[in-house]
Amino acid sequence: MKHTSTVGKSNRLVLCLLILGLSTIIFPLYLTVVIAFKQPSEMTNSISGILSLPRTWSFANFREAMEVTDFWHSLKNSLVISVLTVGLSILIHSLMGYALGRNKAHSKFYNFVYLFIVSGMFVPFAILMMPLAKQTAELGLANWAGVIILYVVFYMPMNIMLYSGYLVNIPMALEEAAKVDGASTWTTYWKVIFPIMSPMHATVAVITALAVWNDVMTPLIIMAGSGENTLPLAQLNFQSQFGTNYNLAFASYLLSLIPILIFYIICQRQILNGVTNGAVK
Repeated sequence: MKHTSTVGKSNRLVLCLLILGLSTIIFPLYLTVVIAFKQPSEMTNSISGILSLPRTWSFANFREAMEVTDFWHSLKNSLVISVLTVGLSILIHSLMGYALGRNKAHSKFYNFVYLFIVSGMFVPFAILMMPLAKQTAELGLANWAGVIILYVVFYMPMNIMLYSGYLVNIPMALEEAAKVDGASTWTTYWKVIFPIMSPMHATVAVITALAVWNDVMTPLIIMAGSGENTLPLAQLNFQSQFGTNYNLAFASYLLSLIPILIFYIICQRQILNGVTNGAVK
């Protein structure tokens, strides 16, 4: 009986913590949605006025926010940068992770290269910001192409570490069997290893996409003065002009959130599989 009582108390504690955690997500999201659909005349200083539902559910704020932020053009830029960065990251980082992960245990050189690349995770962006801005300008890469190249380099350490960790779960016997059948190392990687790493591809894709989609500093530094905006950069410019119009601002934030939220919902099962398998050693 005592053991049952202890388990019951633990379950209640876990449930309370779960409810508390969910409230920190649901409550701000509720406020964002409610305020985005309200008209400025419905906003009051009272708590009940802020929490109350809109009198009429209108998309007028969303239409105005799309016009003010040049939403479709900014969305196109964000999608191009995010998709190309994710695609290049999966192709390049998985290949590098495979080469380093399979050889670092047997070679001091590969182990040094692996540690050198992973150590890049600890270099603050603020240190690299001004040199990168100057270098990209001199190379004619002060555009979305330069932003993509920098993103591929920035997220290389983390992604290589993830791929190398995931390779531990892939038995060497598969590669040995492929070699017995006459497959080269290149063929073995693309035909055997690359498809098996699909859960980690999804994990890397979402982590990289989230980081790229929400980043504002890199486009701000590299693309400044080019007249091109990503969605976060458009939100920054929008906030400086219409920061006091909360209804319009929250509608704009929701528009920026929807694409990446849809992407996460589609890939969430693969993400969980990739994180779980990558953690098992």
